[in-house]
Amino acid sequence: MASFLTALFNNAPFLLVFVTLSWGGNAVAGRLAVGHVSPLLLTEFRWVITAVVLLAIGHHHLRRDWPVIRQNIPKLAAMGASGFAIFNFFMYSALVHTTAINVTIIQAAMPMFIFILSFVVFRVSTHWAQAAGYSVTLIGVVIVAAQGDPRLLLDLNVNYGDFLMLIAAFIYGAYSAALQAKPDIHWVSMLAVMAISAALVSVPAVAYEVITDSLIFPSSLKAWAVVVFTAVFPAMLAQGLFIKAVGIYGPNRAGLYLNLVPIFGALLAVLILGEAFYLYHAAALVLVIGGILLAQHLAREA
Repeated sequence: MASFLTALFNNAPFLLVFVTLSWGGNAVAGRLAVGHVSPLLLTEFRWVITAVVLLAIGHHHLRRDWPVIRQNIPKLAAMGASGFAIFNFFMYSALVHTTAINVTIIQAAMPMFIFILSFVVFRVSTHWAQAAGYSVTLIGVVIVAAQGDPRLLLDLNVNYGDFLMLIAAFIYGAYSAALQAKPDIHWVSMLAVMAISAALVSVPAVAYEVITDSLIFPSSLKAWAVVVFTAVFPAMLAQGLFIKAVGIYGPNRAGLYLNLVPIFGALLAVLILGEAFYLYHAAALVLVIGGILLAQHLAREA
């Protein structure tokens, strides 16, 4: 059993499917949170919980890695603040102002941002197989966004929430590209330091909600369930495993899997929110998975 679990933990496709499934659930959780817990407070809670748990279970890794951590605190703090806290500020806030369809389309820009920033900053070029696979996955995402009817895309209105989500997509693309320059420390140590940074950055954001009288403190079982879920799965487990997967695959190859997020988000909305399941959901899922497999196959053949 131990060897089987070790093999799974080092299997990048398995890790990335779990990660994107968790982040698809995060989008549903964000919609469930509206009116029950304010976006910036939700971000604060998830990273405080994550930081406390990781400090409790990973203190031996932190002690061992401390010399390297100390040399890289500015870099790790910036990555945690941007990829963990600021990204979620914008995403949860976007869900208050725009539709799930618009957010789905904009999320599909994340791999593109990773490709561009990896080249601009690190001179890591995008393999033509990755570009081909991304194009196929993008078609699948657009099918979901258009609900199987391309004419609906013509009726989409760009609003303040869309602008917030575009910023969020760029921020996470930058964070993902930067992971290739992460220091050589255990992923638990890295995640713990970045979670602490995200929790600290979230404090003034929560103060802003207090000052503007927009703070919504979770007061129901549903609200606290959303808080706990976002802390355990999209934050602690998914972020840590994404770091691990990028270390195995690299940011460009791992980034292709991010287009599974809106697909899983749509499927989870069917299961959790009771939304209808249509044939276009199945077609989109086939295209996204097919695009990922195509990129891997073409890369091996090249």
